[in-house]
Amino acid sequence: MVELWSFAFVFVAGFITALATGLGALPFFFVSDVSDRWNVTLWGIASGIMLSASVFGLVLEALGAYVEVTLSGISAEPIPQRQLALLVVGLLAGVVLVYVAHDLIEAAEVDPKQYAEADFKKLVLILGVLTIHSFPEGVAVGVSFADLGIEGGTQIFGFVVPLLAIFMTIAISIHNIPEGVAISIPLRSMGVENWKLVWWSVFSSLPQPVGAVLAFYFVRTAREFLPAGFGFAAGAMIYLVLTEFIPEALDVGRRLPGGGRRELLGGIAAGVLAMVPLAFV
Repeated sequence: MVELWSFAFVFVAGFITALATGLGALPFFFVSDVSDRWNVTLWGIASGIMLSASVFGLVLEALGAYVEVTLSGISAEPIPQRQLALLVVGLLAGVVLVYVAHDLIEAAEVDPKQYAEADFKKLVLILGVLTIHSFPEGVAVGVSFADLGIEGGTQIFGFVVPLLAIFMTIAISIHNIPEGVAISIPLRSMGVENWKLVWWSVFSSLPQPVGAVLAFYFVRTAREFLPAGFGFAAGAMIYLVLTEFIPEALDVGRRLPGGGRRELLGGIAAGVLAMVPLAFV
């Protein structure tokens, strides 16, 4: 039986990541626009964060005690076939989810203008699409809390929180900031008020705390499938980076010298360097 306080704690963590999306709208309180160079760099940072969180956080956690990565090198023992199979199945399932979600998003043809003036039906459509898009990120947070309350974590407000959960919550929160920028840009061009930019940015990530709670419930009630849960979140996020984040960055930076590749690679490197140390805490 999973305690109610655990669900509340995980929901709060997921909600924090959603609130972080609103930070992406804050620059528009001070400037009228964000340059393409900075936009590409921010997408690169988000990509680096997601990749490092997926590999050094979720995949290595799925392999558990069989693979240990330290600053001095990598040591590995033979990995049980069942555990490895669950990880691979989870990775593939995450990729399939994002692939299907991408098709649904394309078919829905959600226009950012609908954010500012949306009737009830449009809001339902937008929320449905955003749920599909944001759900993997919420799942990543939820599965990282699998060991919440179990000895071996760190004390936060009297709760024993796994270091992986802290790592993933920080990673997803930072990643959400450039998403908030991307949402705010078209709305800003339409003259939408600053505080509404913050609201719609946060709104776009509200599915994350829901996904976090559902994923947490799954891994706590079916712990034998935990490697699949970690793999699912990792596969979805890696595929998101390769098919959405990086192409979006290159599209924004196509008018920059070199097509924005220098800014993108610099951002990816910065994102990885910022998050990797947390994986070794």
